[in-house]
Amino acid sequence: MKKGKHPEKALSAIKVKRIKEPGFYADGNGLYLKVDKSGAKRWIQRIVINGKRCDLGLGSVSLVPLSEAREDAIKNRKSAREGGDPLADKRKADGILTFQQAAKKVHKLHLPTWSNEKQGQQWINTLTTYAFPHFGNKQMDVINSADVLAALTPIWTDKPETASRVRQRIGTVLKWGIAQGWRKDNPAASIGSALPKRKRVIKHHKSIPFQDVHAAIKKIHNSNASVSAKLAFEMLILTASRSGEIRNAKWDEVDLEAKKWTIPAERMKQKKEHKVPLSSRCIKILEEAQKLRDNHNFIFPGTVESKPLSDATLSKLMRELGIDSVPHGFRSSFRIWAGEKTNIPREVCEFALAHIVGDDAERAYQRSDLFDKRRMLMDTWAQYLAAKKGEVVDIQKARS
Repeated sequence: MKKGKHPEKALSAIKVKRIKEPGFYADGNGLYLKVDKSGAKRWIQRIVINGKRCDLGLGSVSLVPLSEAREDAIKNRKSAREGGDPLADKRKADGILTFQQAAKKVHKLHLPTWSNEKQGQQWINTLTTYAFPHFGNKQMDVINSADVLAALTPIWTDKPETASRVRQRIGTVLKWGIAQGWRKDNPAASIGSALPKRKRVIKHHKSIPFQDVHAAIKKIHNSNASVSAKLAFEMLILTASRSGEIRNAKWDEVDLEAKKWTIPAERMKQKKEHKVPLSSRCIKILEEAQKLRDNHNFIFPGTVESKPLSDATLSKLMRELGIDSVPHGFRSSFRIWAGEKTNIPREVCEFALAHIVGDDAERAYQRSDLFDKRRMLMDTWAQYLAAKKGEVVDIQKARS
């Protein structure tokens, strides 16, 4: 220990613990142990910043050990001597949000951009489950690759799809932190080589052979399902649409005379308006559905007034009837049928599924949606199914 006005390392961990008398106890580099009359102990650093003496609080003794207080004191003193402002830096650090706080703020900012409430809830739920337990309480500026790695490693190979989404969502929050000036890097984007390599497994939606689709329709029509569910199920197959597009279909989207259904962009996966040609069979289904019409605009109403069929209705019905597919799987059944049983060009089949076809240059010249050719394709699909299935559901008979 140096003697004189500025002692260095005058304190020890044992001495800090034993001191009871209120007052200031110097250690060096402007670091003092302050003991209050109440017995509470905390660290204070007296330092000159830009020619003015300031007192910096370095934390409670119960939270900050002597060794850490000394490191902070040296760092602050070096910063001040180089023209920095440790006091301003501390105030800025005190205003930095934790990862959990930042994630909730980012979630709120993005809410208007998600297509539905469920998607937004899933976004924050995955971070709550997989990220917050590891570094949710850490401030945004101190999160590092090890933190992100700790969160992703347990699920990286067992839940690859979830892990990829969590990584992307962590990255979104950290990028927001970069924009706030709290950090300069995004460790979620730079840890790829540190994560174990995994085989890419593409999971396809369960589907049944197109030869069995007619039997599935018949099984649904012969079930005890609601008339709305039966009609929606067949309409989904005939139009090769996604479940959400069918369940949320509205009467003002349909032109019965032109045999056309226009799905607005906000309900499409690609966020682009999609026009669906309606076969004669689809028109008959819609005519039957009109008998269900009440004070709502949904073509296929659910059990709750003024609400469409729920997300789980069709899936649950198929499971109960032993149909080894999911609603989305009938799009695959349709596509395989179109490829194997027709000579209709590939791009027409892909347009029927509302898929993006070709690269940017090709799409720039392909301005048509091939509607007339798609009408021929969908009419052929309906004729193929009509040859092997029963008649339209009789609403009055079903009700009685």
